[in-house]
Amino acid sequence: MYLTFYGLAERPFNATPDPKFLYMSPGHKEALAQLVYGTQERKGFIVLTGKVGTGKTTLLHTLRQRLNGQAAIAFVFNSTLAFDELLEYVLEDLGVPQRGPSRAQRLIALNNFLIERERVGQNTVLIVDEAQNLDVSTLEQIRLLSNFETPTSKLLQILLVGQPELKTKLNLPELWQLRQRVGLRCQIPSLTLEETRAYIRTRLRIAGARDLSVFVDGAVDRIVAYSGGIPRLINTVCDHCLLFGYADNKRRIDRTIVNQAIEYLEDGVRSPGKVRGAASAKARLLVRWSVGTLMVTIGSAIAALALKANSAALVIQSVRQLLLP
Repeated sequence: MYLTFYGLAERPFNATPDPKFLYMSPGHKEALAQLVYGTQERKGFIVLTGKVGTGKTTLLHTLRQRLNGQAAIAFVFNSTLAFDELLEYVLEDLGVPQRGPSRAQRLIALNNFLIERERVGQNTVLIVDEAQNLDVSTLEQIRLLSNFETPTSKLLQILLVGQPELKTKLNLPELWQLRQRVGLRCQIPSLTLEETRAYIRTRLRIAGARDLSVFVDGAVDRIVAYSGGIPRLINTVCDHCLLFGYADNKRRIDRTIVNQAIEYLEDGVRSPGKVRGAASAKARLLVRWSVGTLMVTIGSAIAALALKANSAALVIQSVRQLLLP
């Protein structure tokens, strides 16, 4: 909707973890360097933590690109799987062709695969995302996978990725053996004000924008205050800002538009009185659609109750009047 208006080739603030849009803040650079070092040097267990939306999954996709051709990689997204299901997923992702129905047979198949990868000089990496959701028994079984090794090196590098709660879980007494095997720990911090400004400009540039000053300083200040420097929240706010800026025919996103976008995100409503410009009709339609949907829901509930008093027609008429221009 707003791409042509802002001279963009694609949406710059999508929520999907596209490595192309990865902004390498100092924290991201350090974390990625540690991940690459840990996998290449076969450190065994590596733990990466960060708050929700800080870009962990995007960083993992970038790591996969860096290791392309150097390692066989299994990437587990569903951390609610039981261990046997997780093991089956890993074997499928690695392309292990022959495996039996029992756990022992599957472990033998995995061991044979790891030995073959080692023979041709290729590493094998297991990445488990959202690892804070794994139960203690599954984590203990994953620890036992690290027993696949030669006298000189680990055959399987295991990367546990999760929210800060992962660190708390790993400190449980029953996981002390796993904790001892962690060879490297790294974390992704939230973005600072200056990093957020660079983050927004970077994504605009990658999306094809020639004008990288779409978001003025006051707007960026407000975005940081609201998002806490979390990239996922920054993306959501910026995407809404561009939509409202387009609706108001404004080439610059200022603090007022950011406040309106945040209001809409929080309450689902943008005040019609704040809409201006040549495209205000489109913005009013957006507002009316949101308010209308809410009022229809409320009106339906009221009408159902009013049927007992034989006054449903009066209630429905009132609701319709609320939805009229």
